[in-house]
Amino acid sequence: MTGKNTSTLHFAVRPGVICKYTGQLLLIFSILNAVPLLFCLVIGELHLAWPYTAITLGTGFFGFLMQRIKTSADIQNNETLVISALIFIIIPLLVALPFLQHGLTYTDAFFEAVSGVTTTGLSNLSSVEPLPRTFLFARAWLQWIGGLGIVVLGAAILLPQSKATLHLFKDNWEKEGLIASTKSYARVILKVYLLMTSAGFILLMALGVPWFDATTHVLAAVSTGGFSTYDNSLSGVGGRAVQSAVILISCLGAFPLMIYYISFKGDGKKFTANQEIRGLAVASVFAVAATTMILMAADGLSADQAFIDGPLLALSAQSTTGFSTIPVPGLSEAAKFILILFMLIGGNVGSTAGGIKILRLIVILKMIKLLIIRSGLAPNAVVRPRLMGKRLESVEIETCFLVVFLFIIVILLSWLPFILMGYPFLDSLFEVVSATCTVGLSTGISSSSLPTVLKSILCLDMLMGRLEIVAFLIFFYPPTWLGQKRGV
Repeated sequence: MTGKNTSTLHFAVRPGVICKYTGQLLLIFSILNAVPLLFCLVIGELHLAWPYTAITLGTGFFGFLMQRIKTSADIQNNETLVISALIFIIIPLLVALPFLQHGLTYTDAFFEAVSGVTTTGLSNLSSVEPLPRTFLFARAWLQWIGGLGIVVLGAAILLPQSKATLHLFKDNWEKEGLIASTKSYARVILKVYLLMTSAGFILLMALGVPWFDATTHVLAAVSTGGFSTYDNSLSGVGGRAVQSAVILISCLGAFPLMIYYISFKGDGKKFTANQEIRGLAVASVFAVAATTMILMAADGLSADQAFIDGPLLALSAQSTTGFSTIPVPGLSEAAKFILILFMLIGGNVGSTAGGIKILRLIVILKMIKLLIIRSGLAPNAVVRPRLMGKRLESVEIETCFLVVFLFIIVILLSWLPFILMGYPFLDSLFEVVSATCTVGLSTGISSSSLPTVLKSILCLDMLMGRLEIVAFLIFFYPPTWLGQKRGV
C-alpha cells in the first residue's frame, strides 16, 4: 500500500482526547508531588516548600479542569504515545522549578529532572553532599515514580477502568498478558513495587544505614535510577555489605515485577523457566566475569578488589542502575567498552530497567538461528519462530528489530556532536549509551560546564530511551497533529 493510500486511513490525534487524559495524569502527578512537599515540611526545611506547593496546587487545578473535557472514551494508539511523550516532557519542566532554589541554572535543573523521571541518574552537579535533604529526596522520589510510571500509579489508584486506561497502560508498561482488569493488574504491580521498596528499606536499616540514606538509596535502587546522596556514589553509603545490598535491590528491579507476584502465588517454576529471566541471568554472569577479569588485567586492581568491585559495577550496568563503587572516569578503555555492551543490553521487559531489553536480544538470536537452520531444510519445509511456547508473529519480530535499530541510530547520531566538539571518542560513546539506556554511569562528561547543545542531546537521549524512541518519533511526526480526525 502506498503512502498516498495509507494517508486516507491515518487519523491525526484529537486535541480533546490529548487534553483530557493528559489532565488525568497531571492530576495524579499533583498527588505524587505532594510527597516531597510533606517531606520538606516534616524535616523543617520550610523555606523550600513554596515551589512544591505551587506545582502541587497548579497541576492539580489544571489537571482537574482538563480531565473534565467531554470526549470519546475510545483512544487511538498514536494518542496514547503522544500523551506518554507529553507527560515525560511536562513533568521535568515543572520539577526543574524547585531545583532552581539551589543555585542551578534552569538548563541544569531540567537536566536533573529529566534524569530523575527517566530513572537515568546522570547528574550535572559537581557535588550533592552540601545540598538540602529536600532536594536529594525529591530527586530520589522522582526516580521512584518514574520507574513504575505515572500511568501505572494512576491506573492503580485514580484512573477509571476503561478502554482508554487499557491502551495507556499497555503502551506504558506491559505489552501483553493483561489479566482481567487493568486496574487490578496495576494494583498487583504497585503492591510488588511497594513490597520491594519496604523490604529494601528494612534491609538497609538492619545493616546500619541512617534512615535518610536508606530511604533515598532504596528509592533509587528499586527504580534502577542510581541517584546517590554522596559524591562518590555507593562508596559513601557504607561497607561492602551495604553496597552489595543496594546492588541486589537494583538487580531485583531489573526482573519483570509481575513474575514476583506469579511466583508468590505458588507458580515458582515460571520464574526459573522464563527464557527472558534466564537470559538476564546469563548476561549478568558474563558481565560480572568479563568486568572482573578486565579490572585485574587492564586496570591493575588486585584480585580482592576486582572480585568485589567488578561484580558490583557489572550488575549496576546490566540492571541500568548506575551506582558505582569505583570511579568510572579512571577505568581503562577495555573496561568502559565492556560496560557499554552490557548497558546497551539492559534488563527485562516489565521491569524498571532500561536498555534494548533481553527479550529483544533473544528474539534477534532466535531469528539468526532460524536463518541458519532454514539453509539446510527441504524447499517445502515451514518452520515458525517461537518464544516461550508462543508463536512469534511477524509484526512482533519487525517491531523488535526496528526498536533495536532505532536505539543504535539514536546513539550514533547523538555520539557524533560529542566527537565533532572534541570530546574523547570512547568516553563520549559511553556517556551517550548511558543516557539512552537510562543507566547513569558517567565518564565525567556530564557536568555543569558541558555545552548546552550537548546537555540537550543527552536530555533527548534519556527521554527517548525511557519511551523507547517510537513515542517521540510519533510525537514529532507532522501527520500526527495535522490531518483528518476520527469522529470530526
